[in-house]
Amino acid sequence: MQLVGKEQAAALLDWIRRRPRGGRRLHAFFATLYYCGPRPEEAVAMRVKDVTLPDPGADDQWCELLIHTATPEVGRQWTDTGKIHEERDLKGRAEGDTRTVPGHPALTRILRQHIEDEQLEPGDLLFQGETGGILAGSVIRRAWRGARKAALPPHVFESPTGRRVYDNRHTRLTKWLNDGVPPAQVAEWAGNSVPVLLATYARCVDGQLHDLKRRLEAAGDLPEWPEAD
Repeated sequence: MQLVGKEQAAALLDWIRRRPRGGRRLHAFFATLYYCGPRPEEAVAMRVKDVTLPDPGADDQWCELLIHTATPEVGRQWTDTGKIHEERDLKGRAEGDTRTVPGHPALTRILRQHIEDEQLEPGDLLFQGETGGILAGSVIRRAWRGARKAALPPHVFESPTGRRVYDNRHTRLTKWLNDGVPPAQVAEWAGNSVPVLLATYARCVDGQLHDLKRRLEAAGDLPEWPEAD
């Protein structure tokens, strides 16, 4: 697992946004991966109606995403319809289960502009390909590789850092944990179990020792007994 740093993520997303062909659509997609951590196959299945955006004048500008379906690429030979993607329930969840994930105000601005620019209706796919269908994995992977090659130093591009599109999810989950979000809450947002989350990310969590020491100190010591005469 090779995570993407904050400055690296900003550079990658900016390059994708300025991409001549479909850059703004792809920018909204990758921003969603970075800020909310869905699996890529979950993000491409989202509809506009799955996004709850606050009123532009509201004090709280956090949005909310409803994740309820995944459409992984499995190949035409593996589907009854002959299509490349197959619609499935969420990984590791019971049939029909959903989950909601909060979206940072920065993502709210991006998605609001994206929906307006693309003139999307509630039932439309949130992230579409050029012909209005589902966003293809080959397009996603090609854009991500192009961004890495253009925005990262050569030695970082050749390294495993952020090599996979999925590493955006790993980055977000790790950041949530490092920011002190309780593991049970991160697991709920991510669609994982707590044991799987901790087994996968425990060694990625750092930077909390100082705060933990202060909390333990604040809990106090055992009372001191007066010295015996």
